[in-house]
Amino acid sequence: MRKCRQCNGKLQRVHRTFLEHFVYMAIFECSRCDTEEVVPRRFTYHFGPSARCPQCGSYRPTKLLERDKIDKMQFGLMNLAERLAGGRIYHCCFCRVQFYDRRSVVDRSRTEMPVEPEAIPAPTDTAKSRA
Repeated sequence: MRKCRQCNGKLQRVHRTFLEHFVYMAIFECSRCDTEEVVPRRFTYHFGPSARCPQCGSYRPTKLLERDKIDKMQFGLMNLAERLAGGRIYHCCFCRVQFYDRRSVVDRSRTEMPVEPEAIPAPTDTAKSRA
């Protein structure tokens, strides 16, 4: 059973509009706080700034130098288009699937750290300290 990320309440599935059927696989609503959570369709994983696994949507694929003969290759029109557009081969360790993508991977090591204010020395009266 799905739970709400904000209040840990029970999520219930709600009806989608005609246009939402094309973009979302499901829409859930919390019974306590009335927040909505959506599950996007898989083709939307191909649009965005970074490479994502086309099966599970993970942002953590790894680059491969050549195709692995053991794990399966993702097939389909979008994978073929990514390959023809000059995409590199990636591997998802969660799904054990290989796929082509033209975008780069999100760099997890370069997360933005909150900037702490520099330590400002207390003002000293130089005239009193000399005397």
